[in-house]
Amino acid sequence: MPQPVSILHLHSTFDLGGKEARAVRLMNAFGDRARHTIVSGMPGRYGARDRIAKGIKYEIAQDPPPLQGRPSVARYDALARYMRRFDLVLTYNWGAIDGVMARRVFGRGVPPVVHHEDGFNEDEANGLKRERNLYRRLALSAAHGLAVPSSSLERIALETWKQPASKVHRIINGIATGLYTGKPDPKGIPGFVRKPKETVIGAVAGLRAVKDLPALVRAAGGLSSRFRLVIVGEGPERAAIEQAAMAMGIEDQLVLPGFLDRPYRFLGHFDMLALSSRSEQFPISVVEGMAAGLPIVSPPVGDVPAMVSAANAPFITEYHGEVRLRDAMQALIADPELRRSVGEANRRKAQAEYDEQRMIARYAALYEAAMGRSGALS
Repeated sequence: MPQPVSILHLHSTFDLGGKEARAVRLMNAFGDRARHTIVSGMPGRYGARDRIAKGIKYEIAQDPPPLQGRPSVARYDALARYMRRFDLVLTYNWGAIDGVMARRVFGRGVPPVVHHEDGFNEDEANGLKRERNLYRRLALSAAHGLAVPSSSLERIALETWKQPASKVHRIINGIATGLYTGKPDPKGIPGFVRKPKETVIGAVAGLRAVKDLPALVRAAGGLSSRFRLVIVGEGPERAAIEQAAMAMGIEDQLVLPGFLDRPYRFLGHFDMLALSSRSEQFPISVVEGMAAGLPIVSPPVGDVPAMVSAANAPFITEYHGEVRLRDAMQALIADPELRRSVGEANRRKAQAEYDEQRMIARYAALYEAAMGRSGALS
C-alpha cells in the first residue's frame, strides 16, 4: 500500500465554521490515504477537531511557527522550514496567507501550496483593503492553486488579485444531502418545544458582527403573526442580539441555544431559514436549509441569489433592508403551502447540485494535481 500523503493544514482558526467543516469532511473522505497536521493561527482554537472521524490520522501541531504577525523574513523562514516536512500544504483565508508568502520567499524544497479563500471578516465586509489585496497578489503567485466557493470570490481572484484563470478553481460547497431528508430529532434543539400555531424562523450562524443578527431580530419584531426566532450559534454578538430582542419586546420569542453540531438533526424544526449578513460567499447554512426543504429569506449577498431555486427568488430581499426582510418572512408565515412548495424546490436543487461527492472529487483532483500524484487521495 502506498505511503499516506502528509498534509499540513494552516488555518486562520480551527473553530467549527463553514470552511473548517468542509476541511474536516475532506479529511474524513480521504481516510487512511492521508495523515494531517493542523495549525490554527489563533492559539487554542481547535473546536472543529471534534468532527474528525474516528480512525483518521491527525495531530494538532505542537509549537509551530506563528502564522500571524508583522511581515518578517525570520518568520517566513521558520514557516518554510516547518512546511518542508510535508507533501502538501493547504492554507485557509487571510489569517493563513503568510504560509503562502513563506513559500514565495523561501520556496526551495517547500511542497506545493493550495490556498483557500472562503470570505472576509468584519474588517473587510464593506470593502477589501488595498494593502491586503497587494499582499495577496504577491503571495498567491507562489501557490499552485487558489480554491474559492463562490462566483463573487472567483471574480475578485481574477480581477483584483490578478490570478491567472488556470490557477483559480471555483468548487461549490457540498454536503451529504441525504442526511437532511428525515424527521428532525425531537431533542435536536435542547429545551425547544414548538408551540401551537407558531411559525419557527431559524438562523444558523456564528454570532459575529458581519452576520448582523440584531437586524434579523428587529425584522422579526415587526411581524404580525405568532413566531419564534431560533438562532443557532455562538460568538461575541450574543449580548447585542439579546438587547435587540428586548428593545423590540420579543425576548420571550427568541431562542439562543448556542452552537449545535449536525444541523440535519434540528433544521427540520424550522419553517424557514433566514440570513441578515452583510457579507457572505457561498454559505453552507443555505445549502443545509435547502437540503432540509426550507425556504430561504436573505439579502442578496454573495452567491445566495443564484444558489436558491427559482421559486425562492422573491424572498431574496434588498441589501440591508430590515423592512423587506420582515415582509419576506411575513409572506411565508401567511402561506404554509407556499413555504412547502418553495422548500421542496430548494430540496430538489440541493440534491441535484450541492451533494458533497462532487465537491470531494474536485478537491481530491486539485490536491493530486498539485503533488503530481494522480489517485493518491481518491
